[in-house]
Amino acid sequence: MLHLDMDAFFAAVEQLTRPTLADRPVLVGGAGPRGVVAGASYQARVFGARSAMPMGQARRRCPHATVLPPRFPLYKAISDEVMGVLAEFSPVLEPVSVDEAFIEPPVLAGASPETVREFGTRLRAAVRERTGLPASVGAGSGKQIAKIASELAKPDGLRVVAHADQDDVLGPLPVRSLWGIGPVSGEALRRIGIETVGQLAAMDGREVTGVLGSAMGTELHRLARGIDDRPVAPRGAAKQISAETTFDTDLTAMSAVHTAVESICVAVHRRLVADGRAARTVTVKARTGDFVTHTRSETTPFPSRDLATLVAVARRLTDTAVGEGGVRLLGVSVSGFGDEPPLALFDAVPSAQGWRAAPAEPAVAGVPGTGSPAAVSPGAGDPGAELRGHAGAPVAVEEHVIPPATAEERPDPPADDADRPWRAGDDATHPEHGHGWVQGAGHGRVTVRFETALTGPGRTRTLDATDPQLTRADPLRSWRPAD
Repeated sequence: MLHLDMDAFFAAVEQLTRPTLADRPVLVGGAGPRGVVAGASYQARVFGARSAMPMGQARRRCPHATVLPPRFPLYKAISDEVMGVLAEFSPVLEPVSVDEAFIEPPVLAGASPETVREFGTRLRAAVRERTGLPASVGAGSGKQIAKIASELAKPDGLRVVAHADQDDVLGPLPVRSLWGIGPVSGEALRRIGIETVGQLAAMDGREVTGVLGSAMGTELHRLARGIDDRPVAPRGAAKQISAETTFDTDLTAMSAVHTAVESICVAVHRRLVADGRAARTVTVKARTGDFVTHTRSETTPFPSRDLATLVAVARRLTDTAVGEGGVRLLGVSVSGFGDEPPLALFDAVPSAQGWRAAPAEPAVAGVPGTGSPAAVSPGAGDPGAELRGHAGAPVAVEEHVIPPATAEERPDPPADDADRPWRAGDDATHPEHGHGWVQGAGHGRVTVRFETALTGPGRTRTLDATDPQLTRADPLRSWRPAD
């Protein structure tokens, strides 16, 4: 089996499409006081910045890093290209997240390490040729070995672990390197003197199950000894789609809470439409400033993907989920997927008397695309249905849940939104200077560096922020020009 992992994917995409940043530290994520790092370049990691770290902490560790908002539509497009390459090399493909996947090419069954190494070299070259990005590849007898091998190969490398070398590779690694061993189980093993995979492998199986439990202990003991017979298989369909927002300051007015819920519903709805299904269950999550979380759910009589229905249910649930004090986080999820209902069933909202037909007009205040069902575009794009998952999570899962989209992951306002001010990291285009990205704005001026993946490092120009020739641009054009 082979495991391919795109190196520092989000940051690498930014460095590729904004060549001036190629050798500089880059942090991708929310820049607000509660922002979190979604991706860090290797140049930033040298200073201790990491993914999932609070942005404030990362900026203190690496104050000279360039901080950029995520561009998930671009990441998704490049991810699709990578998965397309993998599919060409192997009919058996299992995506793990937006930037990594397992493959099990039949041509490598029983192959020598040299043959596998040549295959991996061609695979990495094909990914770089198609996307312009580096990738690390690991190969071994099972998923665990292949995943560890790709980690050892980083950055931009290839590592093939022959069966005869498994014990030598696994033995010195910390037990936390194995899937399924987290802080609690790792501490339980440490207390009995087990800190490496080799030490865990040498334990008696009954002792392992006594510490970690029967099911978990048996599986981890097998993995520590290099036994991993889990097949590579396509992921199942998502059983939940969700989006959530952590606010820079707590929301204290219900009007602000309702506006936020409506905005989150738009993100969920777009992903639901892109997934091509309808949902029966709506769940709202509200977290107060003192970190108390309340959830409320409701299951409708029939599946729907109507935005007005989703907003109506979510707002009503929010009224009961929000407790005392300000609201720090809001989330909306949909589940209980079913076949798309007839159009006549789309127009329904809950009322005190039960479900009733929803009026075609007016639209929900502040929410684009509401009103009549015709206002919902069936071709709406997917702003991030396949987002990056937890790299340490077990691959063998029974339920596929699309991870929550955060505030930064939701798509930017439409390109013609003239009221929205320019922010650092925005894509822009000018008929004379071409495609570029905003480096800074204020006092009626905006500074744009005009460059793309194809142009190499470009020049900066400071323009009037209201210049009609400077317009918002599709992030994909920073990677590939328009057809």
